[in-house]
Order: sequence, then C-alpha cells, then structure tokens
Amino acid sequence: MMGPTWLRLLLISVLALEGAVWSDGCWDEERVALLQLQQFLTDIEYSREGPDCCEWKWVECNITTRRVTQLSSLWGHLKIKDSNLFNVSMFLPFEELRSLDLYGNNLVGYVDNEGFGKLSKLRHLEILDLSNNRLNDSTLSSLSKISTLKSLNLGANDLFPGSNHNNGKILIYYLISLISSVVNHLCIFILILVAPLEWLSKLGSLESLDLTATNMKNNFLLHLGGLSSLTTLILQQNDLEGTIHLQDLYNLTNLKKLDLSYNRIESIHGNGRQLSLINLEEIDLTSNLFNNSIMEKLSGFSNLRTLNMRLNRLNGLVDLKELHVLSNVENLILDYTPLDINFLQSISILPSLKTLSLFGCALVGILPTHQGLCYLNNLEELSLNGNALGGAVAPCLDNLTSLRYLDISNNHFTGNIASTPLVNLTTLQFLSLSNNQLQVPMSFRSFANHSNLKVLLADQNNMVAEPTAFQTWWPKFQLKIFSMSNCMIEEHENLQLPNFLYFQHDLRDVDLSYCDFGGIRFPHWLLENNTRLEQLYMIDTSIVGPLFLPSHPSFNLKVFDISNNKVHHDIPRNFCSLFPHLEGLFMSKNDFKTDIPPCLGGLRRLQMLDLSHNDLSGEIPEELRMSSSLANLLLSNNSLSGKIIPTVYHLIILLEELGLDGNKFEGEISYFSPISIKNLQVLDVSDNEISGELPTWLWDTISLKILDFSKNNFEGPITMQLCNLINLEFLDLSSNHLSGTIPSCSNLQRMRHLHLANNRLSGTLSNAIFTSSSLVTFDLSGNNFTGRIPNWISTLPNLSVLLLKENQFDGEFPLQLCKLQSLSILDFSRNKLSGHLPSCLSNLTLKPSEKSYVDSGGYVFDFFDDVMVDMGLTIYNLTGLVSVYRGYPFTYHEEEVPFSTKGATYTYKGNILDLLSAIDLSCNQLTGIILPGFGNLSEIRGLNLSHNNLTGPIPSTFSKLKQIESLDLSYNNLSGRIPSELTEMTALEVFSVAHNNLSGPLPDRENQFGTFDESNYEGNPLLCGPPLNKSCNGGDSPTAPNATSSEEEHGHIDMVDFFISFATSYAIIFLTTILVLHINPYWRRACFYFIEDRSIVCYFFIVDSLRQLPCFRRNI
Repeated sequence: MMGPTWLRLLLISVLALEGAVWSDGCWDEERVALLQLQQFLTDIEYSREGPDCCEWKWVECNITTRRVTQLSSLWGHLKIKDSNLFNVSMFLPFEELRSLDLYGNNLVGYVDNEGFGKLSKLRHLEILDLSNNRLNDSTLSSLSKISTLKSLNLGANDLFPGSNHNNGKILIYYLISLISSVVNHLCIFILILVAPLEWLSKLGSLESLDLTATNMKNNFLLHLGGLSSLTTLILQQNDLEGTIHLQDLYNLTNLKKLDLSYNRIESIHGNGRQLSLINLEEIDLTSNLFNNSIMEKLSGFSNLRTLNMRLNRLNGLVDLKELHVLSNVENLILDYTPLDINFLQSISILPSLKTLSLFGCALVGILPTHQGLCYLNNLEELSLNGNALGGAVAPCLDNLTSLRYLDISNNHFTGNIASTPLVNLTTLQFLSLSNNQLQVPMSFRSFANHSNLKVLLADQNNMVAEPTAFQTWWPKFQLKIFSMSNCMIEEHENLQLPNFLYFQHDLRDVDLSYCDFGGIRFPHWLLENNTRLEQLYMIDTSIVGPLFLPSHPSFNLKVFDISNNKVHHDIPRNFCSLFPHLEGLFMSKNDFKTDIPPCLGGLRRLQMLDLSHNDLSGEIPEELRMSSSLANLLLSNNSLSGKIIPTVYHLIILLEELGLDGNKFEGEISYFSPISIKNLQVLDVSDNEISGELPTWLWDTISLKILDFSKNNFEGPITMQLCNLINLEFLDLSSNHLSGTIPSCSNLQRMRHLHLANNRLSGTLSNAIFTSSSLVTFDLSGNNFTGRIPNWISTLPNLSVLLLKENQFDGEFPLQLCKLQSLSILDFSRNKLSGHLPSCLSNLTLKPSEKSYVDSGGYVFDFFDDVMVDMGLTIYNLTGLVSVYRGYPFTYHEEEVPFSTKGATYTYKGNILDLLSAIDLSCNQLTGIILPGFGNLSEIRGLNLSHNNLTGPIPSTFSKLKQIESLDLSYNNLSGRIPSELTEMTALEVFSVAHNNLSGPLPDRENQFGTFDESNYEGNPLLCGPPLNKSCNGGDSPTAPNATSSEEEHGHIDMVDFFISFATSYAIIFLTTILVLHINPYWRRACFYFIEDRSIVCYFFIVDSLRQLPCFRRNI
C-alpha cells in the first residue's frame, strides 16, 4: 500500500510544483519577460499567439523543462525601438537560453553597463548570431567573457578598419612584417596586442566562427590561428586577395570546414605547413580568381571530401594529373567553369565521387557512352543543367544505380523518355528534364517503378499522346513537387491532365501553367486530395466555367494562381474560409463579375493580390482598404468606381504597389494630407476620371519608383516639388490638361522613362530639364513647346526613344543629336523644322535595345526550399541551385510608346518595342536632297519624310535597308526615276511616293512591289507602267494595239522631223501676218491700237497688285 500512496503524493507534489513555476506550458517568469521584451521590440506581438509561450512563433523551449532555449528574429523582425542600443538585461531571465538570434537588427552598441559580457550569466548559451548589424570590434570585445559559446556569427558588421580608419594598427602590422624571421614569433605576439578581434582567442570552446562581409584583409588571418577548437571558419565576401598563406592558420588542427568564397584570391600558399590542417574536409573557393594550378595546391589535404570551385578561372583542359589529386573527394562543384566535353571522359579517375555539379559549364556535344561519367558507380547526385548537351540520353547511365538526384534540364536532349535509361533509375528522388526536346509520354507511366521519387520537373518539352488504356495507372511514388509548364503536344491531339495526379496525396507545389488543356474545369480534387499543398500555379491553362472549390479548407495553401484563363461568374463567397493562410492570390485576366469579396481584407497573411483584367464592379470594400498585411494590390482594368478619396487613403500608406488604372474612379486626389508614406513604390491610377491639380502630398513620397497619372483630367502646373522624387524611374503624366513649363530637375538621376505627351505644356527647352544618364524614353509630344530643339538632349547617353512631335519647334535639325548612339526611335513630325536633312543622321546605328519595361523589385516564393532541405541533398546544401523557381516581379511596369507608321498610329510594347527602330520627320519644312548615306541605316524599320520640300532623286542606296517595313516619301518635290533597286527591300509593307515630280517607268512588280497599287504613286503625272493605267510607250490605254496599225499609231516620233516642220509652220504664219498688215492700213492701225491698249491695262494692273502685295511668299 505504501508504494501507491507515495506515488500519489509524489505526483501531487510534482503537479503543485509545476503549477507554481509554469502555467499553460511555459514558465511564468519567462512569459512575463517575453511580454516585457515586447515593449522594446517591434514587429513581434507574442501576446496574440496564445498563453503558452513555448508555442509562440519565435520561441523554442526544452520539451522536458519547458524553459525557453531559443529566441529567433528570423530576418530582422526583431527590431530595437527608438534607439539601436542593446540591453542585455532583457534576456537574462531566460536561464536555459541556448541560442539567441539577433540577426539584422541594426544594432550599433549597447546601453551603459549592459554590454554583451553580461550574457555570460546565461550559462547554457552556445549559439549567438549578431550578423547584419553595425557593431564594431570594441563593442564586441566583452563577448570574450562568454566562455560557453560554441557558435558565433559576426558577419556584416564593422569589425575591421578600412583604408582610412585605424591606420595606426595597419601600419604597425606592415612594419612588423618586415622584421626578420628570427624574431617572427615575437612580432606575432606584438601584433596580436594591437589587432582587431584579439579577444576572440579567449573563446576557447568556440567551434564555429562566421566573419562574412566584415572587410577582412589577408593580414588579419594570422590572428585566427589561436582558435584551436574551431571546426568551421567562414570568411566569405571579404577583401582577401592575391595569395593566401595557410600557415597563418597553422594551429587550427580541428578545422573541418573553411569557406573563402567570394573574395579575390588567386593562389593558396602552404609553405609546407598546410598539412597541419589534417582534418579539413570541406573547402569552398567559390567566386575567386583561381586557375588550374589550384589543383596541385590542394594535394596536401588528404581528408578533403568536399571541394566547391564555382565561378573561378579554370579552363576546360583539366588534365588527368590535376584531377588525380582529388581522388578522395566525394563532392565536387565546378558550376560556371568552362569545360571541354572530354572532361566527362576523364572524370572516372575520381571513383569516390558522390556529388558532381557541372551547372553552366558550356559543355557541348553528347554524353560519353562507354566510359568516364558512366563509371562513377558511387555517384548519388549529378547536375548537368544549363549546358549544350544533345542527342539521346546515354544508355550507360544505367550504371548509376545509386543516383538520387539528376538534373539534365536546359540542354538539347532528344528522344522518347520511355526508351531512355531514366526509366531504370528507380532510386531517383529528384528528376529534372525541363527545357529540352524530349518526348514525354502524357501518362508519365515510364516512372511507374520510381517509388522514391519526390520531385519531377518536365517543363518545356514535347508531350506524347498515348492510348486511353495507358492513361490510368497507380504510381508507387508520392510526389511533393510536380511541374510540367510550357508543354506542347503533337498536332491534332488534346493535352490532358496526367491521370496519376488523382492518386497523389502529398503534393506541396504544382505548376501546370501555359499548357492548353482544351477547356477543363478547375481541378478542385487536387486540393481536396493534397491537404499539404502550398502552391498551385495554373496560369493560362484554358480553365473555363465557374470556380468550383474543394469542400474542406486548405490551411497550408500559400499561393493560388489561375491567371489568364476563362473562369467566370462570381468569386465564391466561401473562398476566404477555404484558403485562410494565402500569401499570394493571382486571378487576373479572367471574367469574374460582380464585386470584390470583403473577406479578402481579412486574410491576415495575404501580401499580394492581383484581380486585374476582370469585370469587377462596385467600390473597393472597406475591409480590403484597411488590410494591414497587403504589400501589393492590383485591381487594374475592371469597372470599379467611387471617389478616389477616401479609396486610396489607407492603401497608399501601407502598400508598396497600388494599381487602379483602367477603372471609373473619379473626384479630386489633391485635397487631403495622409500621414507619412514610407513604402509606396508604385502608384498607377491612369485611365480614370480623376480631376483637379496634382496632389502636393505626392512630392514627399520619396520611395516612389513608378508613377502613372496618365489619361485623366488633371490640370494646373507641374511644380518644382517633382524634383523631390529622387528614386523615380518611370513618370507618365500624359493625356491630361497640365499647363505651364516643365521644372528643371537635375537630381532625378534614376529616371528612365518620362511621358508628358498630350498636355498644354509650353515654353522652350533651353534649360536642361532632365540630365539623368539613365533616361531611355523622353516623350513631349502634343504640347505647345517652341524654340529650337536643345543640344543638351545629346548629353543623355542611354536615350533610346525621343518623341517631340506635334509641337512648335523651329530652326534646323540639331546636329548634336547625331551623337545619341543608343537612339532607336526618333519622331519630330508636325513641327516647323527647316533646313537640310543632316548627313550625320546616317551615322545612327538604330540598333534594337531593351526599352520596354521598368522593374523595381519582386517577390520570390519558396518553391523548393522546404522540400529540398528535407531530402538532405548535398548539391542543394552546397549551391542552393534548383532548376525552377517561381518569382513575381510584382512592381513590373511595361513601357508603351505610341508611334505612327504604316499609315496609322500604333502603341508598341514588350519585345516589339525593343525591336522597333524608326525615324519620322514628316510635316515640317525641310529642304534639300535625301542623302545617299540614309541607306546606311541598316536596322531601320520605318522612315517617314513626307510633307516636306525635299528635292532631287530617291537614293538607290535605299535598297540596302533590308529591315525596313514602311517608307513614306510622299508630298515632296522629288524628281527623277524610282530606282529599280528598291525591289530588293523585301520586308517593305508600306511604300508611298505620291505627289512628287517623279517620272519614268515604275520598278518591276516583284517581291513587295508586286503588292502596291496606284495610290502609292498618285500625283506623279510622268510616271508610267503597271499598276498605273499609263503605258510607258506614249499611249493612255494599256490595251494592246492592232497589229496592222501599231507601227503607224504607236511608233516612235522622229524629233528632227518634228522640229523642222514646227519651224517651217511658224515662219509661214509670221510672214503671212506681216504681209497682211502691210497691204491693209485699217487692220494695221487696229492692231497697233489693240497692242497699246492691252499694254496700258497690264501696266496699271501690275502696279495696283504690287501695292496690295508688298512681298511674295510661297505658300507651302
């Protein structure tokens, strides 16, 4: 009986003790400390996450004692309020704290008497992350008191003196380094006394040290040699350069991992001492300046198992001797190292290889079929991504029976997957076939036996239809990631969703985008069957009908993208309750109707919402306007309405991007004063009915990168406050009623695209308006600017699009503009320019250039990370490279340029805009000839010189314009024949020489000239030949003459006979008149009287006319 009684008493005592020290799972004093900590921090509110502090998001506890063991900030969410001084006392209540993460909190120091040394009171503290702050050496020196530290991250702090800081210590180093080797040890001792981080040597238990991006130089390596317990040393992204002397690290006998990546190191010199690093297993030399000789330098590291040599200067001819020194290496990373295809033949000399990554190594040819790569029997992970390998997949890959990871994406492999050795590699967990020319059976039945397969990527290949009997099968695998976007299928076949997806229950990420499935219903069963699904992408997959959703909630779904389909009807009212944890929702370019569900504003994790290009109506719900989580909101091109204020009041305060363009919002936006706007980068309210003056509060939003107020009814001036927007890259105020002059803003150096067209702006451009060297588009069309076109425009080196049409500019064409070598589109039409066409225009290259977009940021969803980490793949841990990622450049804004060509005005954008190159100087007063040099504009696609006063012939050199699609020379005074060589312009679609003084036969009706009709040549009476109804043989009719009379009626005229007969007839008439007047006196007097009377009348008529018209001017 005693046993059970004592047990009951013990249990009661334990429960009583438990109630005394913790409640709801965690200790009371620690819960109180966390709540007090909340007062000093931002972006974390523990109290909202439940009573058990061990369940709070950034807290981890010991599962037995329920004491807090870890506090994590997770990318700077933990931020000190008001000041950047650290107060250690905030963390002392957590007696069993083992790990403290203060990454990215902008710390510069600590409160008086609250230095880092006080953390020594936390006797269990082993891991401390202070990276990405602004701490210096003296501030951190008190860390030497924390004897329990095993891992310390000081990356991205101000630890080491720069070139102009603490020069005394550096000078001491260089002076001491000159002393002879006899007193070398003494010098080292002296140097340690004055060098930064001398306190590190007191951390005798330290096993891991991270000094990434601390500006460390070669000379400071010497002071790390005393950390004999170190197993991991990370020195990436520093100022290490030239030759590194490993004897400086002679005492690190326990070191297993050394990271020297992203420096400028050319060589490693061991001086016989590198053998002391006998335990070194992993060395990362990524992105340095090593050449092939580095292989020999590594020969002394007998235990080396992992070598990362990405992004170095190795050449492709790596010989067998160089590879032989790596015979024990198990993981070899050579990404972005140019290699010869023979490397794959000789790689078999490394039989221990388990991981081989050759991403982007410019390998060209076919895989070896009998030796080399295929004989690496221990190989588990292989990446050949991003090369130019082609042909069939080598049959000998069958030998790689241990292969878990295979990436052959972004190559030129061909053949049917069903007949490749891939079907026999049943140990595969990760397989990427994307972006090849492979034939993939639509059923994916070839992988029926791959029971370990977790990731299958088959994007951008050719799908092969199969008999219906092959479509249904039960796979042995349960995928976590599946992607088959951008797939094509043979003609006359219908692409179908793979049937095996019906049997998948563990999918996390699925991408079926850009595949035409021929009008399917939304596959709601995919969500019902896979409750862990996090991301679903079905962009442009021909989904039709209403949006049917699963019957139960999907709590794990983060990203839902069904953009560019034909989904119609309403957005289901239970949408938010089914997907409560969405972070990104994209349903643009569908046919959703009615209003926006208010519940979308209640999705607390929703950051990105795109409902643009639908048929939504009504106002923006207040719940959505008040959302505190949204960063990007696109509602463009709907039928939304309401007053612009207060619609945007809260939105512009919280958002990074707001797109309301193409709706029916109205009212004024100028008369309100929001609180400080710190995050807004993109604001687009174009194509609405907004009126009033430009808002004054706008000019204080210095975070703005893209601002589009075009196609509204704004009026008034553009004030000098525009110059405050120093980060602005895109500005469009076109098609409003703005007036006055343009302010001169020399500080807008990031401006790339400027559109002020179709307003009422006036004045001259004599003063430089924008001097941004980044400016690509400059559009002032359709205003009332006067004066000459200024020369300062020629100082804009990246200017590609210059549009000044429909203004009142006069004077000659400025020769300085010929210096704009980036120029590709020039439009000065409908002005008053005069003078000759400048010959220097022929020097313009007019090459296609990237001018179609502004991209001020983006958001990348973790498409692979969690799954790849769980799979434990070495290649991912070492490189982080995967075949596919899903990124959203959400602040993407496409540039659009209006340009008149081919007889109409078009709006160019995207790739077409990038390719467009054209010149329009029409409707001016230009004179002179068209110089033959214009034929050197080989890249030009459109040339319009119409409605000027140009004279002379059409240059035959135009025949060299092989790219030109539109050539308009109409309404000038051009003369001569149309060169027959112009028929060589085979891309020409529109051609006009109407209303000139051209003569002679038209070019032969071949190539594009066979498509032109009479209207292209009208107004030139001396032209002849088809398609004109005028023969070049003198007749007016094209009808064939009668055979018996053709010579008489249509023969050539003898010009000598013509002149003789004309002179004889004139002489006879003249002599007859003289004879008659001589014989008859009455007729003689009457004739003289008539001549005198007509002379007097003509005299007075001329005098009167001259008085009324004092000068003559030709009316053009």
